Amino acid sequence: MTQQDRDRLVALKKAKKGLITQRQAAEEIGQSERHVRRLLKRLKGKGDAALLHGLRGRESNRKLDAKIRQGALEILSRKIYAGFGPTLAAEYLADRHGIRAGRETVRTWMIAGKLWRAQKQSIEKIHQWRPRRSRVGELVQWDTSEHAWLEERGPQLYLISMIDDASSRLHARFVLHDSTAENMRLLWSYLERHGRPVSYYTDKASLFQTTPKIARDCKEVPRDERQPLPPTQIGRALAELGIVWIAAHSPQAKGRIERSFQTAQDRLVKGLRVAGAQTLEQANAYLEAKFLPWWNEKLTVVPASADDAHRPLAPDHSLPASLSYVETRQVGNGYTIQFDHKIYQIARQDIRVGRRGAPVRIEVRLDGSLAMRFRSHYLVVTECAVRPKAVAAKNKLRTPAAAPRPKSQWMKNFHLTHSDKTALSAIPTSSGIRGAKLIR
Repeated sequence: MTQQDRDRLVALKKAKKGLITQRQAAEEIGQSERHVRRLLKRLKGKGDAALLHGLRGRESNRKLDAKIRQGALEILSRKIYAGFGPTLAAEYLADRHGIRAGRETVRTWMIAGKLWRAQKQSIEKIHQWRPRRSRVGELVQWDTSEHAWLEERGPQLYLISMIDDASSRLHARFVLHDSTAENMRLLWSYLERHGRPVSYYTDKASLFQTTPKIARDCKEVPRDERQPLPPTQIGRALAELGIVWIAAHSPQAKGRIERSFQTAQDRLVKGLRVAGAQTLEQANAYLEAKFLPWWNEKLTVVPASADDAHRPLAPDHSLPASLSYVETRQVGNGYTIQFDHKIYQIARQDIRVGRRGAPVRIEVRLDGSLAMRFRSHYLVVTECAVRPKAVAAKNKLRTPAAAPRPKSQWMKNFHLTHSDKTALSAIPTSSGIRGAKLIR
């Protein structure tokens, strides 16, 4: 049973006890209310195993053979079928070639084979008020505010905040840089204090979403032509912890946290001024001791449901491992790993068959330590001394340098006129100036 199945089981048991409604359980696990009722009936008879589908791990009996798919793509790649849509292509495949496949199946084949591009759908821009979530922990908004928090008394600070959508409960901290590491530290403190929320709601900053690379002469790349981009470090960490990330398309969409920044830029700045805060430590001390308790007492609301949607950290969740900078390297032939211009040797007790050339997960922790993991096992490594670069041996016996050749004199007196040559020939040779250039 995966962690996602365990989270669904927790929601179903809450619905079974009446802590939440079946509709809320359906929204949390991403299923319909009818399927939730079906799972609750199975839960009585089969227990926790009711969540596991009977066909898990098996191929569908209706799946078409790969040879049929390849043959259909070869047929549709012909010049005669250029420009065919999925509906027309499915009809021709059935009528002329005896390949019977559904329209959506053919559409999937053509998109994978780059024979069809889905049309971009336009959505009418409207403004619609979104009601609050009913439970604490269903949705948490996350953003950073750059402001002169200390005015001119101290360094430039950034306020990273997390506000609950259902109750407006605030969790924040001042930092010197709006970096991935500082955001992960705040996420760590939130998870230890409250648990794992269902989803986080942020903007499309580069901390949360990988920015696609677009050529200078191309203003915008169509969405269908973009290749799937790898997640950012925070996006990967949220996925490992089972937390959904939702991107806001405009600042107005996450208006709750934007309005909290407006309040903080007024009251918090003045409070820091009165407290005489001049450093990062003093600003965070005032934030934790004064401002956050005042906010959570005066400006929070009672959620519609008393149930808490936060989930505890499971035993297989490791905050030091997930909330770290992660990269992948391959094990060399000598059971060494190269990372950050350094070479690490795997200990003898961790050398196994099949690990040569295998990918290794490298974790740079927030405390600066380094950990290397092969699947679920952490390796013991030691840093090796970098070998000096080989220098070609220089030939000690050098031939003596040849004497410089004398400069050619063949153009001497080339520019003399006839009269100059006559005058020059009249000068005796013994004078030593024969061939010198005369000045008129």
